[in-house]
Amino acid sequence: MLSVCIITKNEEKNIGRCLEALSGYGFELVVADTGSADKTREIAGEFTDKVYDFAWQDDFAAAKNFAVSKAAHDLVLVVDSDEFLDPLSESDLQRLGALASANPQAVGRVLIRNQFTRDKARQESREWVNRIFDRRKFHYKGRIHEQLVSFQDGGYETWLSPLSFLHTGYDLSPEEREQKTQRNIKLLEHELSAVTAELEELRQDGDSLQLRELEAQVPYLLYQLGKGWYMAHEYVRACAYFSQGLSHDLDPRLEYVIDMVETYGYALINSGREQAALSFENIYEEFCGSADFLFLMGLIYMKNACFEAAVREFEKALQKPHCKTVGVNSFAANYNIGVIRECLGNLEEARGFYQKCGEYGPARERLEAMGVQPKG
Repeated sequence: MLSVCIITKNEEKNIGRCLEALSGYGFELVVADTGSADKTREIAGEFTDKVYDFAWQDDFAAAKNFAVSKAAHDLVLVVDSDEFLDPLSESDLQRLGALASANPQAVGRVLIRNQFTRDKARQESREWVNRIFDRRKFHYKGRIHEQLVSFQDGGYETWLSPLSFLHTGYDLSPEEREQKTQRNIKLLEHELSAVTAELEELRQDGDSLQLRELEAQVPYLLYQLGKGWYMAHEYVRACAYFSQGLSHDLDPRLEYVIDMVETYGYALINSGREQAALSFENIYEEFCGSADFLFLMGLIYMKNACFEAAVREFEKALQKPHCKTVGVNSFAANYNIGVIRECLGNLEEARGFYQKCGEYGPARERLEAMGVQPKG
């Protein structure tokens, strides 16, 4: 049996949809409310009688660990209130149970589909995150952007579950974005300051396992600070934190390192520093295995008027079967090749690439401007 644990605050517009999507599968639903002033708690009570109050402590890990402690089952799934489970089949449920039973010492991952609007176009990025675990073996640690850690202080293996969620939390009004950014930045700076202070004490005592673990937290916190400013469209500030984070000796295979590199590239472009972004040629071999990085390199070359180099990168991205940001290995890459071909006067070629983009709005607009009726 599985308990679904949620922490929430002032989420009346999301909590009902979140809990409704989770209902009907036999999951226990546990909700920890951290001080809502709207109807969040009332709405949650319509779906479960396991609704608890938790006094907010500026600590997401503490809140999630509290919610997990209220579960009736040891196997738990942690969900955010702005995440909505995609429908499950009976075979999905059977597979979920079988995978959990076969991997008792490991952590299950769920697919998160982040949907948001950028440059007036609807976009989607996908990521696998650690969410399913045995609460006797794992707990959360970290004031914000909390991470699952083992009680044994060691690493752990993961497995991919059949669960996927739609996440809409990045679609915020300017006021909501500002409020969320300031909250997150405050907590991250507090966490970074605490880690730095503890590191200074430990370094006086010599090398230790705890010292190495804390040192590994610093670039991760710098990455999250960069992401926070990036989401607030404060690209210059984001670049400063990404640069600091990447100055550490990092494993290029780590997911957060890959994302930090890619987001740093976009931050450089968005802050008008596309020439500085050309330095990514120096790390090309380490990261060129992903369609997302290849697409980014295409944009960097495109912004620097290196058009044929850009086309080569977009074409490489098109050959990749998987991507995080939907479209970078399909319609978005074809669209940018079309833009380049059109700018260079190759209109027939441009039309061909635009027509490969399907329902992608910007491509349809270009076709209409060129007097071509879009297909579909």
